[in-house]
Amino acid sequence: MKLSLENRVVMITGPAKGMGASITHAFAEQGCKLALLGRDTSAIEPVAAEVKAKGSEVIVIPCDLTKSDQCEAAAEKTKAAFGGRIDILVNVAGGSGPIGKTGVQTTPEEFDEIVTLNMNGCFHSMRAALPTMIDQRYGKIVNVGGTFGMRGRAGRMAYSASKWGLRGITKSFALEVGPHNINVNCVAPGMVDGPRFRDKVCRDMALKLGITEQEAAERHAMDYALRRVTVDADVANACLFLGSDVSRQITGVDLPVDGGWAML
Repeated sequence: MKLSLENRVVMITGPAKGMGASITHAFAEQGCKLALLGRDTSAIEPVAAEVKAKGSEVIVIPCDLTKSDQCEAAAEKTKAAFGGRIDILVNVAGGSGPIGKTGVQTTPEEFDEIVTLNMNGCFHSMRAALPTMIDQRYGKIVNVGGTFGMRGRAGRMAYSASKWGLRGITKSFALEVGPHNINVNCVAPGMVDGPRFRDKVCRDMALKLGITEQEAAERHAMDYALRRVTVDADVANACLFLGSDVSRQITGVDLPVDGGWAML
C-alpha cells in the first residue's frame, strides 16, 4: 500500500519527544515537508536536526498553542515557507493534568489548565489551518486524544474531560469541513511505553504490590486484548494512515491504538 505523502506540507504540534518525535520522523520518512510547532523550540531543534540530516525540509516555529494569534501566525509562516499550502495538521501537544486526584480533590486551576491546553490548543491550531485547507479543497487533520477520553478513568477526571471534549471538537469540525474535502479524525492511544510508563506507572504498581517493575509492566499488559503495551511507532503509523489518502473515506472517527482496552 502506497501512502503517497511525498511533498505534503505537515504542521505537527508537540514534536519534541515521545509520540511527537516518532510522528515527526514517520512523516519525514514519507517525504513530507514539516513545520514543527511548540513553545520550547530548544527541545524541538534536535528532532528537526535529525530529520534534516535525512534530507527533509523542516522549519521550527515557536508557538504557544493556547494563544490563537500565535497559532494563526504559525500557519502563515508555514504557508510562507512551503508554497502557500497546509495539507496536514497533526495535533500531538497536550498535558496529563493531575494524576491520582479525585474530581473533588482537583482544583479549579488544575482543571482549567489541562482543559485549556488539551482542548483550546487543538481548537486554535485547527481554526488557524482550516481556512487554507478550505481554499485548496484538501486537508487532513489528526488529533491525538486518549482512551481515557473514551472510557473515563478514576483519578484522572480533568484529563479525561479534556479528551472527551477533544472528541466533540473533532466530530463537529469533521461535519463542518467535510464538504470541502477535508478529513478530521482522532487517534486515541492507550498507555504508551516510555519513561513515564516505566518510571511512574510501573514503579508505582511495583511498590504497591511488592513486585518488580518488569512484572508490573507485564501485569499492565494483561489488561489489553493483545497482551502488549502500545509503543510510539504504533501511534505514528495510525497518524500516517489517517493523514494519507488511503483513509479518504474516513472522517469523524476515534481510532483507539491501545491493544484492545477501550473496546473491552
